[in-house]
Amino acid sequence: MKTSSVRELHIHTSALIREAAEGEVIVIENRGQPVAELRPLTKKTAKRKLPDMTRFWNTFPQVSTDSGRFLEEDR
Repeated sequence: MKTSSVRELHIHTSALIREAAEGEVIVIENRGQPVAELRPLTKKTAKRKLPDMTRFWNTFPQVSTDSGRFLEEDR
C-alpha cells in the first residue's frame, strides 16, 4: 500500500491512476490524515438474464377492446 498527499495527487494524477489500474492501492492523505483510497475496480459480474415472461403473460385473459375503455367501465 502506497500513500500520497492531496498535493501529490493533484500534480501526479495520471501516474497514480496508472499505478492503481495495475493493482496498487494508494491511500490519499490530507495533512497526514488518510481521507481516501485509490484502488483498481473489480471486474464486473455478468449481468443476470431475466427469464422469458411470454408464457406467463399469455396466461392472463385477453381483452378484446381498448384496455383504457375497459378500465373506464370497470371504474
